[in-house]
Formats: sequence, structure tokens, C-alpha cells
Amino acid sequence: MPSLFVRPCLIICCPLALSCVARAADRPNVLFIAVDDLRVELGCYGDTQVRSPNIDALAQRGTLFTRAYCQQAVCNPSRASLLTGLRPESLGIWDLPTHFRQRRPDVVTLPQWFKQHGYFTQNIGKIFHNWRQDDYKGDAASWSVPAVMHYNTHGADKAMVEGELPPELVTKTRRCGMRDVPDDAYFDGRIANMAVKTLRDLSKRDGPWFFAVGFWKPHADFNAPKKYWDLYDRAKIDMPANPDRPIDAPDIAMHDSREIMRGFQGQGRQMTADDVRTLRHGYYAATSYVDAQVGKVIDELDRLGLAERTMIVFWSDHGFHLGEHDLWAKTSNFELDARVPMIIATPGQKKPQRTDALVELLDLYPTLADLCGLPAPKHVEGKSLRPVLNDPSKTVKDAAFTWHPRPAYPKPGTKPDVMGYSMRTDRWRYTEWRDFESGKIVAREVYDHANDPRETVNVVGATDHADTVTGLAKRMQQHIAQFTPVSR
Repeated sequence: MPSLFVRPCLIICCPLALSCVARAADRPNVLFIAVDDLRVELGCYGDTQVRSPNIDALAQRGTLFTRAYCQQAVCNPSRASLLTGLRPESLGIWDLPTHFRQRRPDVVTLPQWFKQHGYFTQNIGKIFHNWRQDDYKGDAASWSVPAVMHYNTHGADKAMVEGELPPELVTKTRRCGMRDVPDDAYFDGRIANMAVKTLRDLSKRDGPWFFAVGFWKPHADFNAPKKYWDLYDRAKIDMPANPDRPIDAPDIAMHDSREIMRGFQGQGRQMTADDVRTLRHGYYAATSYVDAQVGKVIDELDRLGLAERTMIVFWSDHGFHLGEHDLWAKTSNFELDARVPMIIATPGQKKPQRTDALVELLDLYPTLADLCGLPAPKHVEGKSLRPVLNDPSKTVKDAAFTWHPRPAYPKPGTKPDVMGYSMRTDRWRYTEWRDFESGKIVAREVYDHANDPRETVNVVGATDHADTVTGLAKRMQQHIAQFTPVSR
């Protein structure tokens, strides 16, 4: 299969080998920055509480997508979808352990496509979600050199320093940690240091490169160095604006928030209001910590004079709940989990742009290929966002789709009992929960973002929305019908 993707370039380029090489040399580099579990709560998105000066600065030199969505709100399916350009439905992936090559062994990934077209490709940190997939060790086919700082768990991100470890300063609330340590005591500080060194090496290369840098935060545990906690006054940390489950939401839309709650259950106690504030404080500290690491990498890119010929892409694999809807972490189809920050900064962009166009993470694959002058991959299911980058008022699709199974974490090798298919249109979020084998609808949700952006009331049964619901259901069926053979 890989040869099928290489052959068209060879046919086109071989008769004009010298001019083809010249064009390849003129192609922009790509700095591809990923973060984990970062919700759309940043200064550049209008938030006044979170300190994110470096990501905000990146938004000032690029295009910020205000309505970008992941394809499943958990790490492995989301990343597999983005990096292969295929929806989770096409991949048949809905759990954490399954490697995409177990389902589609010959698929060409985004970095692999660049590699096949003359780019040097390198990965430091978490890009693919492969720490539970030891047989694959990431995806060697995607990179010119082996990936590093990749094969580990979030739980292993414990503070490491020379000499005596400073004391833990958060002792009551589980899944939080605060020590007075340098940035490189944790994974992300070391990833940033390695990325800086790698950029210096890449600056000496003649040809274009695709450099992926994957940060682990703000994923739990929320254990950033103390100086990032100190950016916030805990007493002034906002509590969840909508802490209750949505009115008339079906039970299946909810989950047990085990990623965060199991720490309290293990202590045999309930989460308190102080715990809620501390966890939110810790998440914001982790956000500011990863923001600082992003800044180190981009600052080095600028210092080396590489920015004028490097495209910078910034994205998160999914959003996160911090007590809203009585939920913690991800694994839902609500807006807070499905919506993600996404920024594309192209070389020579004269001024910042914002767009409200509906876009999806899997659009990044065809977009980057298009912007870098590579042939259009035939297998991808996203759309190039070049029209939106050229004119932020344009749009390339009428809806963004996310899905998530129940149980929220299916056992490896098993099918879900129920799959929740969620569609975000300009005004509505419409979700159908379907029996996975029969396709029968067991529950539905409709949220009116024009009047209820926090999704506090499920209006699927409201008579004045009956025609709207019928139209949304028809549009959803058109989407699902494309994937029925694969999903079943």
C-alpha cells in the first residue's frame, strides 16, 4: 500500500527531477505542536483567568479556529484519526490500547506522507498514543529517526531532580502535585529542552523538515512546578459555572469521571468544594506550565531565524471537564470535551486571524499537505482548510462530528454496547445514542448553542424544535450511513 502513495510523485517528478528538487527545497518546514487534554480556556479564546501568554502570542501570528472539534474525546482514537486522516468510524478504533495499524496496516500517516515526499520527519514527546502498544513503539514508518520521550505513562511523570526532592505541597487533594522544582523535573520540561536542541540540529539541514513535539500536560496528574501554581490565587479560582448534569439529559450521556474520581474513591471519601477548587487550580497551573514549554520551543525557532520558512501548528487532542455537568476529565460528547484549541501560523502571515468556521482535527492532514505543496492524499476524510485560511469568513463543511462509546472505556478487543454519535452544526449539538449492533436509537440529545451555550437543557422533546430535530436526524443519518459496514 505505501508504494501506491509514492508512485504518483515519482511519475510527476522524475522527468523534471531538478525542478522537483528545487520546489521541495522551497517548501516550508512544519513545527507540529500537540498538547494533551487542553480545553478551550486560554487568553486567546477570551478567557480572563488562565495565564497562557505564549499560546496567546502564537495566536497573534496565526489563524485561531474558534470552533475546532476532535473526533473522539479520548487520546488514542483522537490522535489516530488526526494522524491517519480517517475518522474513528473508518479506523474501527474506540479504545485506548488498539493501534491503528492493527486495523489499517497500510495506511499512510500525516508525517509518513511528508516523509515520502522529501521531508525529514522527527518526533519528540507524545504524538501517537502508543505507551500501551509496545509491539509498535509508536509508528516507525512515520519518522526518519526513532521517536523519543514517548513510551511512558502519565502516571510515571513524577518529579525527578538531582539531590533531595523538595517536599510535596499539596497533600490532601488527589491527582494534584506541587513541588518547588525546575521545569525539567517533569516530562514536558525535558521535551522542551530536547526540542530546542533538535531545532538547532534541524537548522543545519538543507531540505524541509516536519518536526512533531508532543507535550503531556495539562493531562492529570496536575503536578506542575510550584511557580506555575503561584500564578493563581486559589481563593479566586472560579467554580464550575454549570456544575449540574443537563436537564433531561439521558443517563447514558454521563459517565463516572473515573480518571479523577477514583483517587477520592480510593480514599473512601467524596470530593469537597475545596477539592474542586484545588483540582481546577492544578489544571490551570499545568496549563501555564505547558504554555511556558511551548514558548521555549517557538522562541528558539525565532532565535534561529527559522520562523520565516516554518509553519507552526498547535492543537489539543480533546477538551476536558472540570466539574461542569457533574463530570470530570473527558469521554463525553458534550461541547467541553469535543471542542479543542487549534492554531495554524503560516510563514509571512501579516496579521492575526480568527475564524468561526466549523473544522475538525482530521482536516489538519489535507490542510498541511495542501499548504506545503504536496499531492492531495486520496484516502483522507477531512478537507483542506486553505479556503478558510485565505478568507476566515469562508467555511468548508456544515457540521463537525464526534463520537464516544459506552462503556466509556471499552475493554480491548470488545465492541461497545452503545455508541454516541454527536454532530455540531452552526447552532445545534445533536447526539444520538445507538445500540452498536442493531443501530437502534436508544436516546437523543439536542442543545441550542444560540440560547444555551453551556448545554444545560436537552431540548430534544420540545415541540417548537420538532422540525429542527427532524432535520438534524436526517443529516446525522447521512453521516452514519457512510460508515455502517466498518462500525459494525
